[in-house]
Amino acid sequence: MSTLSLTPREREQVDAANAADGPAVVLLHELWTLAEAWDPWRERLAEHGFAAVAVAWPREPESAEAALADPDVMAGLSLVDVREHTMAVVGALREPPFLVGHGVGALTAQQVAGKGLARATVAIAPAPMKGSTRAPDSMLAAAAPVLRDPLNRDRAIRMTFPEFRYAYANAVNVDEARALWHDRHVPGAARVGFELASQRRDPRSPSSVDTVNRERGPMLVVSAGRSRLVDAAVAQETFRIQSRNPCDTEYLDLPDRGHTLVIDSGWAEVADQVIAYLERHR
Repeated sequence: MSTLSLTPREREQVDAANAADGPAVVLLHELWTLAEAWDPWRERLAEHGFAAVAVAWPREPESAEAALADPDVMAGLSLVDVREHTMAVVGALREPPFLVGHGVGALTAQQVAGKGLARATVAIAPAPMKGSTRAPDSMLAAAAPVLRDPLNRDRAIRMTFPEFRYAYANAVNVDEARALWHDRHVPGAARVGFELASQRRDPRSPSSVDTVNRERGPMLVVSAGRSRLVDAAVAQETFRIQSRNPCDTEYLDLPDRGHTLVIDSGWAEVADQVIAYLERHR
């Protein structure tokens, strides 16, 4: 697959990964964050001998400051856009990588794994795939800043701090929540939220995942018990569906963690558990 669509940062990371020993770790971020949020993870992975590539979304700015300066830059992006760009990055690597995704990134990771292109996959608080049960009320309330206005579909939406505190950062203290909102929370492509919300009515939903491919590889599903954006019941449903696959499927419950678990002050604990899983499949 062509590498022309890769950003300079992605090309640099892919080249370094291809020059290293063993498979790379491809990191896929959630809606409302950027690839740069994985920088601490990349350093931690490097300490354990893993080269990592943090995938950006199409048109994604390189920093939160740049994203706030041009808030409409990612308006209109879809799940297909994110998946196809991720496939370009994966296709540029010399061997099937490990995939680690959060939220929408975890859904994308499962889609790529379903094509038989992953060494192993970690889906952290995964956004619901087509076939999941109806979203709990808490998820609908958390997504309300996007879904309440149909005109938002082609916009990029950034939550207010109270909205972010409720939906995303409810499991950390208010000072940390405000710092995360200021430093990490950027306008996100609302189309993605609408696609996830309408998947039950759409027979060709872009959130579909091939969960039966025997080449899927091992998978770990991680639940954030206090997440309102991805309720624990949704992570459990993802695990149940993926467990039908003949490849090994595991489940890790983090009952006291919220949706910020990969970017808040407790990120290292999550990263270390993910790294331990990857090392088992290195």
